[in-house]
Amino acid sequence: MRVPNSWNRLPRVEPEAIHTLTQRSRGVPDHLPRPLLAHGNGRSYGDVCLTERGTLLLTRGLDRFMEFDPQRGVVRCEAGVTLAEILALVVPRGWFLPSTPGTRLATVGGAVANDVHGKNHHAVGSFGHSVRALELWRSDGSVVECRPEDDSGWFEATIGGLGLTGLIRWVDLQLMPIQNPWMWVESQRFTNLNEFWTLNRRAESRWPYTVAWIDCLAKGKAQGRGILLAGQHAAAQAELPTFKEGGKRLPIDLPFSLVNGLSLRAFNTLYYRQPVKPQGALTHYVPYFYPLDAIQGWNRIYGRRGFYQYQCVIPPLEAEAATAALLDTIARRGEGSFLAVLKTFGHTPSLGMLSFPRPGTTLALDFPNRGNKTRRLFEELDAIVREAGGALYPGKDARMPASLFKSGFPHWEAFSEYVDPGFSSRFWQRVTS
Repeated sequence: MRVPNSWNRLPRVEPEAIHTLTQRSRGVPDHLPRPLLAHGNGRSYGDVCLTERGTLLLTRGLDRFMEFDPQRGVVRCEAGVTLAEILALVVPRGWFLPSTPGTRLATVGGAVANDVHGKNHHAVGSFGHSVRALELWRSDGSVVECRPEDDSGWFEATIGGLGLTGLIRWVDLQLMPIQNPWMWVESQRFTNLNEFWTLNRRAESRWPYTVAWIDCLAKGKAQGRGILLAGQHAAAQAELPTFKEGGKRLPIDLPFSLVNGLSLRAFNTLYYRQPVKPQGALTHYVPYFYPLDAIQGWNRIYGRRGFYQYQCVIPPLEAEAATAALLDTIARRGEGSFLAVLKTFGHTPSLGMLSFPRPGTTLALDFPNRGNKTRRLFEELDAIVREAGGALYPGKDARMPASLFKSGFPHWEAFSEYVDPGFSSRFWQRVTS
């Protein structure tokens, strides 16, 4: 059996055993080496979904829809169902996921375990806010049904709990109504970081979805230049355009990364100068929410050594200065990313003890793995995040220092009381050892 990876293809970790769960499985066999860890569709980055010890439980086979109420917009499904499969079922019936990350290929169990967020956090919060209930299997054979109204703490521990409280078997979700599969999207260019803050504040007051791409290599007066995309679900219309989803595939592993200084500068210049639509236009939900899903195996552009994603959140009072410092460090080092996403979280408190979304600004960038050079850059970025009182995203991490995890997630010790003694991950061992 092929050893599962995380999406960024590092670290390379091989568990003692791999076991596939299906809807016909009767629990987890006792003979499997402990500790256990669930692994869905491998869209997490880093080692939250990997283990060197014990057994990796492949949950993609838990792919059954158990209930769907098209009148109330409530769906219950097993944890291995992907967000794409949910959308294929519910969108034609006038419903949508209240919160969705930048890929629809994640499983619903992974979305809960990482408490993923989307472009509309300022309007609806994170994925956990749409969870009505979930079932948790513990390694002692007990089963816990968790609901947000319970006061046991199991729900808060499992939302954003990185798969450590047990095996999520099914999830009950409340959907949101839509009129059709289309979005009304307005795009505007901004010339620097200062202009972004003004434009973003205005957009968030009017639009449920906002996100910005930025040129992370721009310096001086152009630092942080980019394009802001603001969107909302389209109103009912008599006629709509046709949409046919295409797709491309990177078929081979390259021995080197296609992401380098020359390719980054060329891409960033062309992307920044693309035509914008400040008056708005109709866009199908698929390319708006999931542009990278159109390229199968896009992670291969970084070569066989893989890549890191660095995603942080900075508290509101420190956001402007710290974001400028982060971009200055990245540009000065000549490092950068095709994917450079900047947005602000809202003030809705996350439900999970270890949830990443919180009030502030989040910056996400991908970096080719260049060994010590990349790690030295991250040490500089870590110092800025730490001084600003920020945090890194566990679901996108492969190297976070333990001290930064503990300062960014002050409830980690209270959370550890809910960790199933029969579950663990390489990430948890790394940041709590």
